[in-house]
Amino acid sequence: MRAMILAAGVGSRLDPLTRAVPKPMVPIVNRPVLEHLVELLVRHGCSRVIMNTHYLAGQIEECFGTGERFGVEVVFSREERLMGTAGGVKRVAGHFRETFIVIGGDDLTDVNLSEMLDFHRSRGAMATMGLSVVDDPSQFGVVLQGENGQVRRFVEKPGRGEVFSNKVNAQVYILEPEVLQFIPEGVPYDFGKQLFPALLREGHPVYGYEMRSYWCDIGSLAQYRRANLDALNGVALLNFGVPEVETGLWVGDGVRVAPSAEIGRPVVLGAGAIIESGARVLEHSILGPGSVIEEGAVLRDTILWDHAEVQHGTVLERCVVGRHCRVKSNAAIFDGIVVAPGA
Repeated sequence: MRAMILAAGVGSRLDPLTRAVPKPMVPIVNRPVLEHLVELLVRHGCSRVIMNTHYLAGQIEECFGTGERFGVEVVFSREERLMGTAGGVKRVAGHFRETFIVIGGDDLTDVNLSEMLDFHRSRGAMATMGLSVVDDPSQFGVVLQGENGQVRRFVEKPGRGEVFSNKVNAQVYILEPEVLQFIPEGVPYDFGKQLFPALLREGHPVYGYEMRSYWCDIGSLAQYRRANLDALNGVALLNFGVPEVETGLWVGDGVRVAPSAEIGRPVVLGAGAIIESGARVLEHSILGPGSVIEEGAVLRDTILWDHAEVQHGTVLERCVVGRHCRVKSNAAIFDGIVVAPGA
């Protein structure tokens, strides 16, 4: 089985986090979204993963290399100009001679791809899209299903008064190679806006598989924070990459915690993190590798990227602090204030 991860997006809605990091590389519990997705694909038998890249492409390519570290062959397709979700797949059509998977690089999920594949094959589908139930469908492609799960109607990002279902396209697809002939060569083309409506108009078998598993589009700052919290709370079943030494406490190698420091639950302490005397790292906090929490600082519901530093006496609640950032002493920052990477 072969798969493609769509990893070319710019990630403007995650600004300022994505000024120095491509969106698919933002960390969820200290591991890039792409790592979680590659592990998911490998678990379900994928032997080759193609990634299209564009914005800060070198970071993705350097991280994954040939894919040997992940037990899979990784191939890159660098786009000088964005070709759209379907257009990016068309560029690498030669890799797909049999049924294949496409998944969005900013969609965190633990979907059972093997079960979804069985569903696809049992229906004789040309295309099967993973579906998720959401509170506000207007931001997604909305799907109406008929008998046996076949898609009867699909509208990309309808107006609020035009929403006809709470089931949305989760950008997880299982496709037959015949789909590729409906994607034009060399021009930007999109699955939701163009390909799926065209397939439905022509009567081709498109099905929707309702994913009874975790899915989150991390394209906004609020959703990014939510995905991390869901992982900490066990809602998203992810590999944190560090051991759970006690219930709700994950600790990497070389972590140093002063005897008088307080560590809440659930909390992740990345490798090499330092928590000094009197510091308090409270519930729903994630410390990136090499981060430093100085004496008397307090963190709650806060995400630190790698090598961030919180100086003495500082209080952070509901924050995201970027890579290599330093929050000066005796500051108090609340309610999702984001410090840009490198600032």
